[in-house]
Amino acid sequence: MKEFSISEEAAKWFKDEMGIESGDYIQFFVKIYGGIPTAHPNYFLGISVGESSDMAVKRVVEGVTFYFNERDSWFLDEFNMKVVKEQDKNEVDYLFD
Repeated sequence: MKEFSISEEAAKWFKDEMGIESGDYIQFFVKIYGGIPTAHPNYFLGISVGESSDMAVKRVVEGVTFYFNERDSWFLDEFNMKVVKEQDKNEVDYLFD
């Protein structure tokens, strides 16, 4: 499994933009059409708020748990995924390498 990271600035952005608080959960899931572009051809990411009992990969940043469940954890087998926010931007960036 490759690296999965969320910067503190990105976690703060999720809290501000999505109205979440410490103790909340953000799930990344794989979609075939539409969503956040990725390094995987024809696959996109979706985001939902809520806890799942089958978390495979998780990172806790700023008190928020960001995770992939068992079904979608394959997504991290080939690429590193970093979620970052630059100070001069109003959105987060999803970086894959």
